[in-house]
Formats: sequence, C-alpha cells, structure tokens
Amino acid sequence: MADRHFACTACGKCCTGRLALTIPDALAHADLFPLAVSFSPVKPGAKAFAATKRLGVTVDLGRKKELAVRVTPVAFIPPAMECPALGSDGLCTIHATKPLRCKAMPFLAWREEGDQDHLLVPRPGWACDVSAAAPLVYEGKRIAQREDFEAELAAIQADGPVLRRYAEQMLPITPGLLDGLVKLAAKPMGGDMVLGFATLLKRLPEVDKQAVAAAQAPVLAQWAERTQGDDRARFQMFAAEMGRMISV
Repeated sequence: MADRHFACTACGKCCTGRLALTIPDALAHADLFPLAVSFSPVKPGAKAFAATKRLGVTVDLGRKKELAVRVTPVAFIPPAMECPALGSDGLCTIHATKPLRCKAMPFLAWREEGDQDHLLVPRPGWACDVSAAAPLVYEGKRIAQREDFEAELAAIQADGPVLRRYAEQMLPITPGLLDGLVKLAAKPMGGDMVLGFATLLKRLPEVDKQAVAAAQAPVLAQWAERTQGDDRARFQMFAAEMGRMISV
C-alpha cells in the first residue's frame, strides 16, 4: 500500500452527521451536542473485529459464536445535518476544546494502526489535501503524526471498563437490543443500535448527574424541534429521559 499524504483544509465537509465521543468529551459538551450511546456490532472475520473485541464488548452468542460490539457515546446528529459547533465560515467554534475524535481525524483509534490507509482517501465532495505537497502522515502502515491518535486510543481504553459494565447491564434488559445487533452484524453494511445517554449517565460514578441532565435536556428538545419523523420521536424520548433525571 502506498504511503499517504494528508492535510486538513478546514472545508467543514466532514463536520456532519454522528460523531463518536469519549465519556469526558460527552460530559464536557453536554450543553452543545445531542448525546446518545451507540452499539455497533462487528462479526468475526471482519477487519475491525480484533480491535473492537479488544477495546469494546464481546457478546457470547452460544454455540462457539461471538460478537464484538463497539459501545461509545455519540453526538447523535442526523447524517445530513451539520455539527452544532461548525461556524458559518466553515470553521470549528470550539477548536481549542473540540473532541478527541475530531483531533484524531482522519485516523481512527478503533481500528488497528495497519488498517488506516483507506481513511486517508477523501469522500466525494471533501476538500482534504492529499497531494504530495501535504505532510506525509502514513508511512509503511505506521502513523507518522501520532499524538492525537494515541490520545484517542488512551481515552477509549480508559472508558472501556465503564462502558463494558454498562453494556453488560443493558444487553439483557433492553428489548430487542441483542437481537438487533445480531441482525445488523449479518448485513454487509452493518449498522448500529442507539440508546439514550441517560441510560449511561445514571451509571457514571462521581458525576453530577442532575447538572449534566439539566444541560442536555434543552439541547435534545431543540433537536426535536429541528427534526421530523423517527429522529424527532427519538430526540423527544431522550429529552424526556433527561427530564426525569433532573427531577430526581
């Protein structure tokens, strides 16, 4: 595989749709991002299986079958909608405190280091600079500029024990969650299941849950007003869950 050059041109084209977050990033931006928790299954044999099994949750399906599941907080932004931190000039308005996921782009710590080259190919419409004039960032399947990638990886590892306990609690009590993950894993394009962030928030130790819920509830209500159909119903449900936490 050829070495890769890459430089961000601040076109803002990647600042749309769902954004994976660490727990600290989610809590820090509860007054800005509409939060949820994503469960993304990966079946054995897939490229991302080993990394997901190591960093995420392993589900025993019986008969020597298992599923690896990536469990992560997310900014639950519909695919065609822009990040609320994106300014009218196309620049990030929270650049100094933006989430680790944004800082590590285009690399992804949920994947093995040797499986990153395809992430350096811009999607149609993106204006990333991948010319020879851009910095060499991936050489011999090794990441050259490592600081942000390693920071995201360390944060994912730190979140791991909390998210594994959370997932182990939610899988048996959430109707349709496990069956849905099994079905999604069988699809060529995969997919994910999403729960309200309140289900995780109430299980986080040493967090002012009412303060976070008070910051998050109006954000979710605003997104319910901005969306329609299933998205609106889901935001309304998530906002109601947060509202109940405020009144506890």
